[in-house]
Amino acid sequence: MRISKLFSKTLREVPTEAETVSHQLLLRAGMISQVAAGVYSYLPLGWRVFRKIENIIRDEMDKAGGQELRMPALQPLELWQESGRDLAFGKGLFTLSDRRDRKLALGPTHEEVITQMVSHNVQSYRDLPQLLYHIQTKFRDEPRPRGGLMRVREFTMKDLYSFDTDEAGLDQSYNKMVQAYHNIYTRCGLPTLVVEADSGAIGGKDSHEFMVIAESGEDEIIYCSSCQYTANVVKAQSIKEKLPEEMPLPLEEVNTPDITTIEGLSNFLKVPQNHTLKVVFYVADGEFVIAVIRGDIEINEVKLKNILNCYELRMATETEVIEAGIVAGSASPVGISGFKVVADDSITSGTNLVAGANKPDTHLRNVNYPRDFKADIMADIALARAGERCPRCGSQLSAAHGIEVGHVFKLGTFLSEKLGAFFTNDEGISHPIVMGCYGIGLGRLLAAVIEQNHDDKGIIWPLTVAPYHIHLCSLYGEGSKVSEVAEKLYSELEAEGLEVLFDDRKESPGVKFNDADLLGIPIRVTVSPRTLKSNSVEIKWRSRKESELVPLEGIVTRLKELITD
Repeated sequence: MRISKLFSKTLREVPTEAETVSHQLLLRAGMISQVAAGVYSYLPLGWRVFRKIENIIRDEMDKAGGQELRMPALQPLELWQESGRDLAFGKGLFTLSDRRDRKLALGPTHEEVITQMVSHNVQSYRDLPQLLYHIQTKFRDEPRPRGGLMRVREFTMKDLYSFDTDEAGLDQSYNKMVQAYHNIYTRCGLPTLVVEADSGAIGGKDSHEFMVIAESGEDEIIYCSSCQYTANVVKAQSIKEKLPEEMPLPLEEVNTPDITTIEGLSNFLKVPQNHTLKVVFYVADGEFVIAVIRGDIEINEVKLKNILNCYELRMATETEVIEAGIVAGSASPVGISGFKVVADDSITSGTNLVAGANKPDTHLRNVNYPRDFKADIMADIALARAGERCPRCGSQLSAAHGIEVGHVFKLGTFLSEKLGAFFTNDEGISHPIVMGCYGIGLGRLLAAVIEQNHDDKGIIWPLTVAPYHIHLCSLYGEGSKVSEVAEKLYSELEAEGLEVLFDDRKESPGVKFNDADLLGIPIRVTVSPRTLKSNSVEIKWRSRKESELVPLEGIVTRLKELITD
């Protein structure tokens, strides 16, 4: 491909709307173009990278025994209502009506469609196991699209679904996919961590995410260097600090004028924050809920939502709190009735805590559980943090930011039971099929490759996914034969099937080299009056500082060897 004919153009300035490194470089390199918030077009160079990633994924899915098919983006909304996941996805589900007023959904994922298909095609245990996948466009109405390809409303995903006769079969399929995912990321030049994850709206009992460590990542990973415990922060657990036990003292009201925060309360009464109780008000599917936790710990809303088994969880508004008759800033579960109380198990550690008195400017000393209040649900709803102790080995936990580049789920039988996907065993008894699902977002994976492979000059593509392998630069000089030699070399390289981007423009060396660094193609080959004096060309790997002069004779063979090696 000649750059003079290339559809897209490079940009010198960083676009103001681009936050992450990958977003900035993809726009500057002319690889993507924004159509709307969270909606992008892939331009020729970006599309070549995309297709290479797609082919790597397809190759590994096929090697693992997957069968590729194709499912529609348009799905009957009744399918989602039948599974109950229309409520789980909530406003993230794009819906529309056709001309006959039939409700349709733009698929954010395809569990319902594939399960329905399997229910029509699988009858016996002899038809199982099955690994079925496709690579297709998905739609999710993200409230805050960000980071270029990181969080979008239209994206391409590879989703594979496993169907087995029992849990042991599911474990085999799951492990097979985990290994295939490792192979994919290795081939894309991405080191990944496998972390415990929350299943979210997809559902199921177990799930793991594949994370790439990156400062720009919007996920936080909690990990232990001693035992390799690793989890997404929304799933992570930790050992909570045990407080010394004391003799419970009688409740005592104390005046706390204008004190409405845990920090303010701690400073005013000269007590540590871990000797206070924090109360947060939520609305879960329309029900007012009081969440209670020790004052030094934050509430993990994902854990809380899972414990409540609700579709929508949000913080109560000021109006809702007032209408409930609650005094914000001085509230506690002591003496309150008529509301569901969910307490974190941290409140069982320690005695004589400070909590709100449910009166303006008043708090209570010496609050003790369960003497002074009851909880409808007692569970772990705490947000784990770096510095706390590992739940497995007791060592100190650390934290890092990461980008999710894949997610695998053990779905079990809840979808097959709802959608009628059953099989008969060798005794003729009917059982629900045991399912798993496995997803990779291709655009996010592409962006993650850049987040891991760049410098201050531009992208540094791994050879396996680079849009082209060779960036041929011709630097023109007065009366030189550069053009003739470069054209001949370009033709020879293409004839050998090598992927070449030829910068045939009459631009300065600085412009050409800057663009070469920005585009990040692995091998730069430069033909110039200086190199031709020794009948050579200059070869430089994008990932290295040094370059070398290589004789023109045999250069095609040498480049083929470099790419193969």
